[in-house]
Amino acid sequence: MTFTEIFRQAFATFRAHKMRTFLTMFGIVWGIASVILLVGLGRGFTVDQKKHMETLGKDLVIVWGGRTSSQIGGLAAGREISLTIDDARLVRNDCYLVKNISPELRRQVPEVSSFNSASRAVVGVWPAYQDFRSLKLAEGRLLTDEDERDARRVVVLGSAAHQQLFSGQPAVGAMVTIKGMPYAVIGVLEKKNQNSNYSGPDNDYLFAPYSAVARDFPPPQKPGIVKGYLDDIVFQVADPQTHDDAVLQVRRTLGRVHHFDPIDKDALFIWDTMDGAKILAKIFDVVTIFFGCVAIVTLCLGGIGVMNIMLVSVTERTREIGVRKAMGATRSDILRQFFAESALLTIVSGGLGLAFGIGTCLAIAVVPLPDFVPHPIISTISVVASVLTLSLITLTAGMYPAQRAAEMTPVESLRYE
Repeated sequence: MTFTEIFRQAFATFRAHKMRTFLTMFGIVWGIASVILLVGLGRGFTVDQKKHMETLGKDLVIVWGGRTSSQIGGLAAGREISLTIDDARLVRNDCYLVKNISPELRRQVPEVSSFNSASRAVVGVWPAYQDFRSLKLAEGRLLTDEDERDARRVVVLGSAAHQQLFSGQPAVGAMVTIKGMPYAVIGVLEKKNQNSNYSGPDNDYLFAPYSAVARDFPPPQKPGIVKGYLDDIVFQVADPQTHDDAVLQVRRTLGRVHHFDPIDKDALFIWDTMDGAKILAKIFDVVTIFFGCVAIVTLCLGGIGVMNIMLVSVTERTREIGVRKAMGATRSDILRQFFAESALLTIVSGGLGLAFGIGTCLAIAVVPLPDFVPHPIISTISVVASVLTLSLITLTAGMYPAQRAAEMTPVESLRYE
């Protein structure tokens, strides 16, 4: 029996049982598409989360002063560590593993424009802060080294601050009175889609040179507040591969001047965004693997459906098998016939499933979605896994029914009612 005859008979069988063939193929199509879509969504979540983390900053470390938990050099435990501008300068000059650094001095003060008033935080920073904190301009310009050096009264508005103070009116070049001090608006930031922050969304703030904020709005005089007081220090590591070494280098540098043990975790509170990113990446990797396993199980259930239908087909065609064997058909002829039918069923279904899954991913990629819904990303691994699983299903779902058909004897087959 030639392959042409085998496939012609297979198509004739499928046409005779259209609904059964359709439902069987649907199980395989849906299984293959599920693998691609679910793994694609898992990868999409991972990439989307990484992008949202990058809005907070690039390889970012935030440092707050804490309280010592161990004795050192005759000094008692429980001492409060207050960070100052001198600490920021020391880290900038001595820590070669740190690429960029900036102090942060936050002052909650009233602001008044020609259109409205507000009471938002003004954040005093160095110009480098704007780069590693991913502050993007919508209009105007950012803070410069000259602004910091001359302590100029200039301010860059977050998108929410701009909306409140100017209500859609032009802001660049206008004046804002901040606690009685006139500041010129030099820039407005793009709106940030931020899902993580350490003191509040950047959209809410006004950013000004640290030197101007420290001069015009000094922190209140109270216990724990020292000369040059800072809310925190933010820095960017030079190389992600030496991230842990950079953090330890900063701890040692500050420990030397504040007299605390560098391994005292309570002396400095540190939020390491790279650690957070690694934890999130592991979580989403597990979610992706889970999605993939669910999809593979769905595909295997489709394969069981193929095997079940082929076994039913063998039972229904028992007399046909007997007639063909009585007319000279060999065991291998019967084996090839039924295996070809199951293989054709799974291969065509698999091809349709791959086309549907990949096509759906590509279609969703160009459709605008809410911020919390990621665009699925086509995974080569998921496609390869689908093809391999489909191959395994083709062998197992097709070979067993085909062997059962081939092992039937003509006498028993013709006697079957």
